[in-house]
Amino acid sequence: MKSTTNWLLSLFILFCSCLLYIYIGYFLDRSLFHILLSCWGCLFATSYYLVYYSTFSFKQLAAIAIVFRLLLLFVIPNLSQDFYRFIWDGRMLYNGFNPYLYTPKNLIEQGTTTLAQAKQLFEGMGMLNASHYTNYPPFSQLCYFTAAIFGSKSIVISVFIMRSQIILADIGIFYFGKKILNQLKLPLKNSFIYFLNPFVIIELTGNLHFEAVMAFFLIYCLYLLLVKNKWGLAAIALGFSISVKLITLLFLPVFIIYFIPNLFIKKNWLSNNSKNILTYLYFCFIVIGINLILFAPFLSTQFITNFSKTISLWFQNFEFNASIYFIVRWIGYKIVGWNIIAKAGKILPLVAILTIAVFSFSRKNYKPTILIESMLFSITAYLLLSTTVHPWYLTIPLALSCFTKFKYMWIWSLTIILSYFAYSNQEFKENLFLVSLEYSIVIGFIAYELFKKLNKRPITKLSNNNII
Repeated sequence: MKSTTNWLLSLFILFCSCLLYIYIGYFLDRSLFHILLSCWGCLFATSYYLVYYSTFSFKQLAAIAIVFRLLLLFVIPNLSQDFYRFIWDGRMLYNGFNPYLYTPKNLIEQGTTTLAQAKQLFEGMGMLNASHYTNYPPFSQLCYFTAAIFGSKSIVISVFIMRSQIILADIGIFYFGKKILNQLKLPLKNSFIYFLNPFVIIELTGNLHFEAVMAFFLIYCLYLLLVKNKWGLAAIALGFSISVKLITLLFLPVFIIYFIPNLFIKKNWLSNNSKNILTYLYFCFIVIGINLILFAPFLSTQFITNFSKTISLWFQNFEFNASIYFIVRWIGYKIVGWNIIAKAGKILPLVAILTIAVFSFSRKNYKPTILIESMLFSITAYLLLSTTVHPWYLTIPLALSCFTKFKYMWIWSLTIILSYFAYSNQEFKENLFLVSLEYSIVIGFIAYELFKKLNKRPITKLSNNNII
């Protein structure tokens, strides 16, 4: 009787989850923050129940995660407008134009664009996006171009193609992630921290953010490196990950100790390290070479100027859902009386680089579990020091957290919804209390997990003589 009740309750929870995904994807306006917050919280509760308390097997949970994504297959994103720019860039390439050399705003004002649905795409992406050069690297552009091949005159078909790519990437993350979990002897259910996470399903599948593709190549890199011991292929995979979104470039120094475990020994340093140093240098050479090859078709003086200018905007002009930076900004207002983002945007990345260097050289990264932890801590530090943290930026650390004992990224993927308050008003004004609440919960949980780990004592096995 009890098993029947649990089975019926599991089916009911599954049914409610499906309804919530359909409602958020097809009907909810992002300005209705309180409704979005309620639905988001309910989905996290139901996903937690499905993973840890339902009667569904591992394979059934995997199928359910895919079904949730398929429910959103034909949705036109209503929580993000970035996809309009993706379609624009793809159609620029399809029509033979270099997307890095033109802004949508200039082309529309000059009346020189020949793209289908150009006005609709321009209005959809918004003036802020349309007035800047694209900052999406070549492999992202290839994904957008693929959508343009099949949907050069249809937004709906373009969305369908892009969403299919993202779903396939997520399935790949799940497949190779499971093999890494087996290798590390971690619970297989850890994979659902990512695969059945409402944040991933809504932000990536629903809102069409290609961090899923970037994460796939990173996880595939770790699979090739840690499971198959094929560092050359792993370097190619990491190169492709960087060419989707540049952020995974910060992991390159974290691999140093993995390749050169005896880096800090004093005796016979060169003879003990020469082969490992060459291997790491070859690894870096392949990673950088892949990106040079992919960027090569677009290279020009104008491209370098436009791309570097756009990247710098993220550090020195844009600010959203930041943590440490908002504190620094507040101190700046108190001391000098104005926003110091121009200076802070230059200093905080240097602090992030220094922090990543500490994780790269001070930990035993030759151990796979420690390596992944260092990668997780590195990108967490980077995000905490960033001036802009959009929700989908959490994708990489969330995926990495599946292979560690740290669960704070699951908490952050829950609280990140508080940043959506900014969309509930026409001025796009953030509620700093909600931002503070988000980071207080996350940082508090990080501190709790670190304290718990530091105070964990190894269990001493008793011999027969010790048994009373």
